[in-house]
Amino acid sequence: MEKAAKYEIDNINPADIDQILAIENASFPSPWPRQIFEREIDAANSYKRAIRFSGSVVAYIVTWTIYDEVHILNIAVHPDFRKIGLGEMLLRDCLDFSYDRGLKLAVLEVRTSNNSAIKLYEKIGFKTLRVRKKYYSDTNEDAYVMSYELKSDTE
Repeated sequence: MEKAAKYEIDNINPADIDQILAIENASFPSPWPRQIFEREIDAANSYKRAIRFSGSVVAYIVTWTIYDEVHILNIAVHPDFRKIGLGEMLLRDCLDFSYDRGLKLAVLEVRTSNNSAIKLYEKIGFKTLRVRKKYYSDTNEDAYVMSYELKSDTE
């Protein structure tokens, strides 16, 4: 995590969308289109943050708040910046923010083949609740539904 100290986390803004789309397209078989990111920037129930390095977006996360839960919709790190702790930094920032807002639970779906993401989620403390069969329509791949009970670092 030492290397990640020179990175800054900030809110996503409209000028970031092109950089986010490049990361999105490099990260997912069915990337979100521009319109979804544009809509999320203005959504009140959406948490959207990016990690910047020298002014460029190198990672991002988008979530929704539903009742007392944070639903992690999308998180990705630029291929050139993977394996140095940025995904963990961004996810922990999101979980801390959500806890501070009084939310109780974090929920996400992840492709059953996405071993690096699953490893990260389990490292943080997410637990697999169940499998959603053929959740991803692009490949008919199953998804794990994972959850994490939000708590402060001192609990």
